[in-house]
Amino acid sequence: MIQRYPRLLALLAGGLSATGFAPLGLWPMTLAGMMLLIHLISIAPNRRAAFARGWFFALGQFTIGLNWIAIAFTYQDTMPSWLGWVAVVGLSCYLGLFPALAALAVKVVRPGSGDKVDAVQVLAFAGLWLITEWMRAWVFTGFAWNPLGVVALDAGWAARIVGTYGLGALVVLTAGALLLLVQRQWRAAAALLGGVVLVSSAGWAIQPRAAPPTATPITVVQPNNDQSDKYDPQEAMRNFARLERQTVDRQAVRPRIVFWPEAATEDFVEDGYPRRYYYPETAAGVRARLTRSLNDGDLLVTGGVKLDFDRNGQAVAAANSVFAFSSQGEILASYDKSHLVPGGEYLPYEDILGQIGLSRLVPGTIGFTPGPGAQTLDLGAFGRMGLQICYEIVFSGEVVDAANRPGFLFNPSNDAWFGTWGPPQHLAQARMRALEEGLPVIRSTPTGISAVIDADGRLLQSLAHHSAGHIGSVLPGAHAPTPFARWGNLLSLGLAGLLLLLAVALAAFRR
Repeated sequence: MIQRYPRLLALLAGGLSATGFAPLGLWPMTLAGMMLLIHLISIAPNRRAAFARGWFFALGQFTIGLNWIAIAFTYQDTMPSWLGWVAVVGLSCYLGLFPALAALAVKVVRPGSGDKVDAVQVLAFAGLWLITEWMRAWVFTGFAWNPLGVVALDAGWAARIVGTYGLGALVVLTAGALLLLVQRQWRAAAALLGGVVLVSSAGWAIQPRAAPPTATPITVVQPNNDQSDKYDPQEAMRNFARLERQTVDRQAVRPRIVFWPEAATEDFVEDGYPRRYYYPETAAGVRARLTRSLNDGDLLVTGGVKLDFDRNGQAVAAANSVFAFSSQGEILASYDKSHLVPGGEYLPYEDILGQIGLSRLVPGTIGFTPGPGAQTLDLGAFGRMGLQICYEIVFSGEVVDAANRPGFLFNPSNDAWFGTWGPPQHLAQARMRALEEGLPVIRSTPTGISAVIDADGRLLQSLAHHSAGHIGSVLPGAHAPTPFARWGNLLSLGLAGLLLLLAVALAAFRR
């Protein structure tokens, strides 16, 4: 069957491997799927066949893993909901090119085929997988969702050194070593497993002592405001009342940081907009209403929207933003989202795709514009906060302003339209950023999963999906910068270069 239906087997192996990601977390299935893919590549008769097998594997993995994207289409009326599955498969077809390129390049490093895989192919594939996964994060603005290393999150200490993409290479090496064991190539398998253990042990060994918590109280709010009600004017006050209900704490003895989700308010809070944007309130009245549930000295950090106007007072652009408010309603700082969601907050090639009836999923006629990138906001006595809005948190090595390192990261998000698979996958990737950077991460979302994550990527507290509530805690402490925090994906790419160098050297030695 392997020889007769290799593409079908690759597709099934990819679908099987997707179950290793959240919410299922069946990581042995991912290893089994990767083992079958490596075997299919090794016996491929030529580069074209290897490319096809890598592509079908990725098509299966991404189609299953990204099923939540189809759910997002059910929350808008301008396009039919079935188009969501077209988008999932279409995106998966594109994303499949990256693993396919890795599979093809293995045949460049190690031409020919045989019944058994060898260590050269495994080393080359691990290095090439890392490189193409890193490329997936930035080509055409990038889509870095569900990198392979996330399946090893709970034992992912190596991410402190080689990051998530390096951790994915270690997963490939592990799968290859297990395949070598099945084929009774004991020495090669032991050497590869020894390398994985060495890098993982190094990541574990550099773990600093548990960072003591700060003295800063925090309240993380999850109002359980459904996406179907978000843009309904008749639901606006009820949605806001849920936010207030989970915010009020008149028994608090110290000033707190209160965290609300992405786009928690649809009201415009900045001064200077035309009067119609506030009516019947004023900008000052809006800010006073937003902060009335705070205690004196509290700080509110919430998602909102900014507008840019032309000379005629017409809004021409918007920014997905976060504002920090004092308890007196003063805007202390703000941040604008940089990595916008393709198809969600903007439509690529809108002039063309709009002509065939496609539109972005976020309603409105004004396009979103990106902000300047990772920033650190000084919150005075509350410390220094890094911001990554929603999808931005998935970009390994891009979440922190290294020249102005924060004490924690805040990741407000709106996962309310991501089905049941999207929110736990998003949470897992936020945990990876905490582990890589040695920084705690705070998440607030409308419907879950809101969470407090420590600087080792551990989930300290969370709120269940589709539940209303709040987390009352103290802000976890930060570690000193990890090696990855200092050098980022240079270390990941260095690992890829080392693996490829070993593969080429070993191939030359055997010749």
